[in-house]
Amino acid sequence: MTPFQNFKDRFKLLVGKNKYLVVNTLSNIFTMRLIGNKTHGDLAEVGMVEFINQFMYDFKSIHVGKDLFRAKEHEEDIVIISEMTKEKFPVSLKAYGDGPLQLSTDSDQKMFPYLESQGKDISSTKQIQTIFASSEFGSFGAINVLPLIYDEKNQRCNIMVFDHEKAINDTIRIIYIDKNERYDFGTKKVVAGKGRSHPIFMFLNQEGGYICEVRYGGASANALQRGLWTHTKNALGYFESLTNGWIDYSHNLTLVKLFGLALNSTEDGHKLANEILQKDIDNLKKM
Repeated sequence: MTPFQNFKDRFKLLVGKNKYLVVNTLSNIFTMRLIGNKTHGDLAEVGMVEFINQFMYDFKSIHVGKDLFRAKEHEEDIVIISEMTKEKFPVSLKAYGDGPLQLSTDSDQKMFPYLESQGKDISSTKQIQTIFASSEFGSFGAINVLPLIYDEKNQRCNIMVFDHEKAINDTIRIIYIDKNERYDFGTKKVVAGKGRSHPIFMFLNQEGGYICEVRYGGASANALQRGLWTHTKNALGYFESLTNGWIDYSHNLTLVKLFGLALNSTEDGHKLANEILQKDIDNLKKM
């Protein structure tokens, strides 16, 4: 068992016994969308690090995203350390809406060009195995991604982890879909379709169902137009929910007010507030 898998199992156990803890934290994190559409992503990193440190006694965590890893062109945002084994493992934390989910930016732009060299409709088992074993696909599943998924319309959220191993085992076809084309899941063929501005390679299973995709990897592509992606709605069978399914959340308007006050108060005030907040967290632990 990998350290990340052990962490996932422990997290699920905690949520199963004390669901209110994760509901409270995720509600506060997604409340940050009221401040700004991108604010919740950065604060999710800070919030989940503190969640691990406060409530998961077997682990501790450090927020390293901007300062350490990104300066070295890595994708990870936090480091988690097992208190039992002292093993350290990096995690990329994503806060995305219920839909397309980026699993890797493929910053070296290797995956798409490599697939282009393999053909436009790949269905040979041996060739697919060779692709997954290639150095160009070395990052497939190598990054521990912890996605916090939200459905803002219905105010519900989920922590869903993509199963890369199952994706590898189930892939029986990799097909090229050009811009202004789409894959027809009924006929299992590529047909004309509007909207796509860059080509992709789509990975399909035995039933012709969607697993994931590699997006256009050219120099002109931005971060949203390249890399390894999947879709939380279309690839549900390839996700493990650490929250045991969807959980409802609510906005905490008091927290928004707290941020406003904190940004206009002194460090002495922050110290007093921290003492009060820690007492409240300690009470949560006793519930």
